Amino acid sequence: MTAIDLGLPGLSGLAGVPTADEPQKAKDYKSDQEVRWCPGCGDYVVLNAVQSFLPSLGLKRENIVFVSGIGCSSRFPYYMNTYGMHSIHGRAPAIATGLATARPDLSVWVVTGDGDALSIGGNHLIHTLRRNVNLKILLFNNRIYGLTKGQYSPTSETGKVTKSTPMGSLDHPFNPVSLALGAEATFVGRALDSDRKGLTEVLRQAAEHRGSALVEIYQNCPIFNDGAFDVLKEPDEAAQRLVNLEHGKPIRFGKGDDGAGEFGVIRSGFGSLDVAKVSEVGEDAIVVHDAHTPDPSYAFALSRLSAQDLSHTVTGVFRSVQRPTYDDLARAQVEDAKASKPADLQSLLRGKDTWTVV
Repeated sequence: MTAIDLGLPGLSGLAGVPTADEPQKAKDYKSDQEVRWCPGCGDYVVLNAVQSFLPSLGLKRENIVFVSGIGCSSRFPYYMNTYGMHSIHGRAPAIATGLATARPDLSVWVVTGDGDALSIGGNHLIHTLRRNVNLKILLFNNRIYGLTKGQYSPTSETGKVTKSTPMGSLDHPFNPVSLALGAEATFVGRALDSDRKGLTEVLRQAAEHRGSALVEIYQNCPIFNDGAFDVLKEPDEAAQRLVNLEHGKPIRFGKGDDGAGEFGVIRSGFGSLDVAKVSEVGEDAIVVHDAHTPDPSYAFALSRLSAQDLSHTVTGVFRSVQRPTYDDLARAQVEDAKASKPADLQSLLRGKDTWTVV
């Protein structure tokens, strides 16, 4: 196995995965299957972005695997000309964990939805993140159950009227980014399906990361939750709502006269963050984003700026830090065991804790 050199600093997440023999293009990642999502579905945009992005990794297609659970987004592996598996509802992270641990020569990706990942699959997701398995997890969030025809999901807003909540949902929704950071995920990002440039940049950084990388993607469902994110796509509204993160730069947004944004993120009491006008607090009060801060509390505070009404929606990379990965540690443990005490199957079979039944 050879390490990859793409001229990108810190591209450790792909170390050990064989490179392609010749340059590839987006069309090389398109399978012969007819793409079947509803017209206008945000999944088309994400699929196209991923297919266009993957050639930049320089990997062999046979060393890339997409594992999905159940849901509209989970049809993804069918449309990728790579290896893939349409697995069990909510269990894609568990299956992908086994694959990543057994096969360090693969680049393993998980595609899941807000229902698949955060309801029946909630436990699998948080334990994958805390273990820091070397996976890239794309969480498509349309705030609804689409495949099963419009029930509310774990990310639906309080009061959401759906087929399963005709009088409005009583549940308080998950914030997937907050959830991931609470599980101490080493990489967490968020992007919009309509923001091709922003989505591609977050995907690029996720691919470079060695460890669990979760990317939440706001994605429109035109049939059961159409327009859920329209306020983030209309130019004037988006300027006042979208807070884009760039490592090492002050967190500013809005239509400022100086072109840098009239609003900024400032530190508030008890370790939290808030939004203020730059003209009122001064440039020095604005937080400079540091995605590499070891303590996840700063990134968590950033995630809490995002509310159900999308008034301040933070996008970009919240956190990117290094920690030993579960799969690397598991393989090293096995090698240590082999070196210290060679396996002897007969000794195991005839050990003290075995019985002969006649």
